Formats: sequence, structure tokens, C-alpha cells
Amino acid sequence: MTTFNLEAFKGIIVAMYACYDEQGEIHPEGVKQLVRHYIRKGVKGLYVGGSSGEGMLQTTEERKLVLESVMEAAGEELTIIAHVGAPSTRESVELAKHAESVGAHAISAVPSIYYRLSPDSVENHWQAMIDSTSLPFIIYHIPQTTGFQLSKSLLSKMAKQDKVIGVKISSESTYELQQFKEAGGEHFLVLNGPDEQYLAGRSIGADGGIGGTYGVMPELFLKIEDCFQKGQMEEARAWQYRVNEIINELLSYPSLYGACKSILRLQGVDCGEARKPLLPVETGDLHRISLLANKIDQYTEQATGSALKA
Repeated sequence: MTTFNLEAFKGIIVAMYACYDEQGEIHPEGVKQLVRHYIRKGVKGLYVGGSSGEGMLQTTEERKLVLESVMEAAGEELTIIAHVGAPSTRESVELAKHAESVGAHAISAVPSIYYRLSPDSVENHWQAMIDSTSLPFIIYHIPQTTGFQLSKSLLSKMAKQDKVIGVKISSESTYELQQFKEAGGEHFLVLNGPDEQYLAGRSIGADGGIGGTYGVMPELFLKIEDCFQKGQMEEARAWQYRVNEIINELLSYPSLYGACKSILRLQGVDCGEARKPLLPVETGDLHRISLLANKIDQYTEQATGSALKA
């Protein structure tokens, strides 16, 4: 049985966006502003350096600077999970050790990218990170981008280690989520990845969620979670439908992250543009983005003010 406080990792954890200045360099003050923004919103924690954080588009030193800035601003107010996955095991271990040195609460990683690796290779890759620190480790399963399909047998094997506390599952199958929960055991965390099925994931066994679109509408995910915990499933579904309405619009842009950053800018937090090859929102679409931001504001007011009738 794990010796870690698993409750710290349950609930709404925002997959934090990257913050750049006008020259496209890491903007530490922007990172801190964004962290303080999420503290005010009341989320459980932040997942730093993952897909939404553009970690794979940053150098090792840039990723370290981002995490250092996050930790400086977050203090003990948020649970911080540092994504340390990188193309090489050496680089991943370096990031893992750095995460521990600055006080992150857990590390997480995807399999190595580009090469199509065997299960043994992925296991060895993850094990090197696990062995390099005393921090808990969360597997990141996102086969649509890594090309690696995590098996129940490998997950079950790794879950037997005390430091392997859970999996962030971003595949689109809630059946697979349930199977991973079963394979991991009673005290193994399963964190829902696809934002559009947050409620479905929670309903079938997820302990919480980590998501990128949480960042522009955290109040709506907090509302879904609140309704779920109170057993108000009809209302929870109504809020998930509205979240999905927003996600569908965000996905209509060339880059989800570019669209989210444009929304966040209108909400008062400027993170700069997404790093290329991710594309920004085109000038001709800024009016449409403004309308979407207004819709999010309206739903947020409803979520934080009065109950929405399904």
C-alpha cells in the first residue's frame, strides 16, 4: 500500500500552458501570473510541461526554468506534477532530479517519442526516472501522440511499485480507463485525460482529471466535479454538454493551444503565442474567439452563481 498522500492528486488539475514573451522566450513572470490565476480559481493543482505546456518544444533548461517559476509562485497552495518525459532517458532523468530538487510533488512521463519502442524499452525508460528520485510517479498514457499502447500487464507490473501511484489516461476509451483502474488496484490513481469525457471518466472510476481546456474554464470543470460528488448527475451532464460545446469550438482552430492562449489573453492573462509549429489564431478569427470567450464568461457566471437547470 502506498505511503504517499493520494488525496493531493484527486480532483481538478490544470495542464498548464507555456508562457512566452514577445520574442518567444520563456517568460518567468508570465508563468507566475498564470499560477496565481489558477490559485484564485480554486483548482487542486497543475500539471507542468506536458502537451499543453509545450514541453516537447522546449529545451531542458527552458523546462527547468518553467518549473522553477511555477514552484516559486505556487508555494504549498497547489499540487504540482512535473512532466519530465523527453526523447532520451538521460534527459528525462535529469528533469526528474531537477523536479525533486525544486519541490515538485510528483513526476510524470510519456514514453520516449519518435522511435517505436518495445514494452521493455518503455519500462526501462520509466524505471530510470522512478529510480532517480524519491517522488511518486504517474504514468502518462497518450497513444495517439506517442504511438505506444500501454498494456494492462505492463501497467499492473509497474503499479506494484510503491512509487508508481497512478496513470494519466488520455486515450478516448472509458473502457480502457476502467480496465486500468482494475489492473492498478484499489489504491492506484487513474486520472482522466480527455476533457470532453470528464464526467464519463469519473463515473466509471477515474479519481479526477488533468486537462488542457480546464485552463480557460476551470470553474466549469469544478462545477461538474461538485455536481458529481453530490450525486447531481443530471446537472453534471448539463455542464459537461456545455464544456463540450466550448471544446468543439476550440478544436475548430488550427491549434487548440493557440486558441486557448487567445481566450486566456482576453481573460486577462497573456501567455504569448504558442511555439511553432503550433499555430496562433489568425487575425480574421479574433472576433470569433472573442464571442467564444464571452460564452465561457456567461457559463462561468452561471456555474459560480446559480445552478443550471438541465
